[in-house]
Amino acid sequence: MLTAARYAFSPNKLQYCGGDSNSNLFEYVSQNQQDKGLEEILAEFQTMYSYLRLIADSNKIADSFDSRVSEAYWIGNDLLNNISMNNFYNYLIDKQELKKKFKMRVAEKIIGKIPAGAKPHHSFHVLNLPKRTGYYPVEHTLETINECLILPAKVVKIKQGKLEVKFRPLILKNNKFVFGNLENKDIYFEFNNKKFVKNIKIGDFVSMHWSWACDKLSDLQVMNLNRWNGYSVGLANID
Repeated sequence: MLTAARYAFSPNKLQYCGGDSNSNLFEYVSQNQQDKGLEEILAEFQTMYSYLRLIADSNKIADSFDSRVSEAYWIGNDLLNNISMNNFYNYLIDKQELKKKFKMRVAEKIIGKIPAGAKPHHSFHVLNLPKRTGYYPVEHTLETINECLILPAKVVKIKQGKLEVKFRPLILKNNKFVFGNLENKDIYFEFNNKKFVKNIKIGDFVSMHWSWACDKLSDLQVMNLNRWNGYSVGLANID
């Protein structure tokens, strides 16, 4: 549950999705605690929860908030390989209600990416569904896409309550998405002397979501995140 909570916190704090529970989410993760109350909070994130349920069911994992399931959705791992095209199609039609939310031409374009290898990774949803989910179903901008994507970032300086990181933002080149050159950015990682990422060092990689440091990443996780983000970019560039 804590992995899901790490990534749900920042958009919830911004009131984009989930219930009014960001202070509780923050306490659970910063104190490394979980219970039935946290499960109830996370179940209010309808989009995230339905994706986690799909991944869990496809891998015969009973707990939708199993850390492996949450990692598959937010970072990417081998569990995604077990999602069949048919199951993902049914999910997009039934749970995401594509045909109700989008014009038929747009819905068919999204569905058409399933045979091309689309998987239920967070980046696929951000880059290939043109409207933001949650309480503000408006079209994404390049700025909000970069905030909403989970991006790996290398820590170059530790400041008071913030980390200065290097990362590759998504940019448009010849009207196609590509990852640009390295840029520096300050992101938050501490509030009231509490944080999600502890014992951070210069040179470590963290995952960032809406300018918040969610977790420290291993080399394998950085590789997986880059892989799945890049794969979703490729799908988004299909005309």
